[in-house]
Amino acid sequence: MSRTLANSLLLLTALIWGSAFVAQATAMKHLGPLTFTGLRFLMAALAVLPFALAEARLRRDRPLDLRSAASFTGLGLVFFAAITLQQVGLLTTTVTNAGFLTGIYVVLTPLVALAAFREMPHPIVWPASLVTLAGIYLLGGGALSALTTGDLLMLICAVFCALHVGLIGSVVRHCARPVLLSVWQFAVVGTAAIIPGLLLEPVSLAAVLAAWPELLYTGLVSGGLAFTLQAIGQRWTRAADAAILLSSEALFAALFGALLLGERLGPTGLAGCALIFAAILAVQLVPMLARPRRAAPAAPTLAPALAPTAAAKPEPATSA
Repeated sequence: MSRTLANSLLLLTALIWGSAFVAQATAMKHLGPLTFTGLRFLMAALAVLPFALAEARLRRDRPLDLRSAASFTGLGLVFFAAITLQQVGLLTTTVTNAGFLTGIYVVLTPLVALAAFREMPHPIVWPASLVTLAGIYLLGGGALSALTTGDLLMLICAVFCALHVGLIGSVVRHCARPVLLSVWQFAVVGTAAIIPGLLLEPVSLAAVLAAWPELLYTGLVSGGLAFTLQAIGQRWTRAADAAILLSSEALFAALFGALLLGERLGPTGLAGCALIFAAILAVQLVPMLARPRRAAPAAPTLAPALAPTAAAKPEPATSA
């Protein structure tokens, strides 16, 4: 798969996540965050499972081993930590603060990739990351409320988001089983969320039925489809590029908020959208324009953390 196609899949992923923002918000009127997350990702696991079985028949040369299973489980737990911290943090912070503080993962991801995998990003990634973060800040209104405990949770969430984006590409490049990886991490997140959700949160059949439309969309589309596209796309592109592309979720959320809820962005929000869009274009176009004058980047090496084998070499990404 070419880098351009892989990045296009990541943009599509961000678009789907942005469209699901309304569904995720309205579902909280009926279900607690853990119960909603558990049901959503268990549905996603069941929906994608048939495709994982088909992938297994096609990739008999890449059987699942214990180390790969451990990597998948570890990645799922990182994913679960990020989602849970964000949901709990929203109880004591504003949406504006949450969007900006979680968005710090855009800057952290290239640092994680460089430190853990020696994956050197293209030089354009560093200014593009800062521009994206500024865009998220402006998109949220250009102001932060007084910091709370929820804000601290959002900062920790950003670290786990950076770890997840940084790790998933290396793990899936080694195993070459992105659909199986998606099902596995969905099952881990769903199980880890539903057990405490049923114990700690009020749950009823009526509440589940009331949230059924939101569960279907976030479970099958923004969960099963979008996160699988993320796993596939990140096999063929750098983690730092992926972080910037995926952060356009904030831009798409604003657009769908305007289309579906009648929300309108002021000049500050529009400026934020423009900055995010400019950063995405820079990450996509600058490496393509500079390619004839630059050597092809070396394939990233795997770090011991969550990597199935330290000696295994990932498959190199093809050029666009």
